[in-house]
Amino acid sequence: MLLKILTEIIQQDASNKDKFPDLFQEKEIASRTTLVNEGDVSNYMYFVKKGCLRLWFNNEGKDITFQFFFEHHAVSSFESFLERKPSLFTLESIEPATVVLISRYSFDLLLSQYPELKDIFQKMLIRRMADYANLFLSRIKNNPQKRYEELLQDNPEILQRVAQHYIASYLGITPISLSRIRNRK
Repeated sequence: MLLKILTEIIQQDASNKDKFPDLFQEKEIASRTTLVNEGDVSNYMYFVKKGCLRLWFNNEGKDITFQFFFEHHAVSSFESFLERKPSLFTLESIEPATVVLISRYSFDLLLSQYPELKDIFQKMLIRRMADYANLFLSRIKNNPQKRYEELLQDNPEILQRVAQHYIASYLGITPISLSRIRNRK
């Protein structure tokens, strides 16, 4: 959605083709391609046109999936992208994907030319923080069965497109536990 809004705003003014010639770059990426490594500074924001990306971190050698991103989602390690700090997460594709990327420099240039985009971006970040808060609360208050049921209700696409070991990691359980939960249905 954000990519569509940005594209429409840029296309409204013919002079933008000269101002922003390389604003967006489309890139085809293979499955298991790392876009940002934990500890590196995130230089790009990505818009998923096709495929699935996941944001994850390493916890004492254990891979913990934090979030999945599908078509029409914008993703980055936003704290790193905005504050130029090392990323707390790794961002990778988990299926072949097409992404559109924008550099931090181009993003800042775009926001300086179109301040109204700050409101749209801020709303997107607030929504993302609300999603993180819900995930955090779910991990604290719900048992694995309840977390799985919430996922089934709120994000069935994850269950249809994502490998079981990534789903288990996202739910904070082992793949064997996930298999048992699924078999109870």
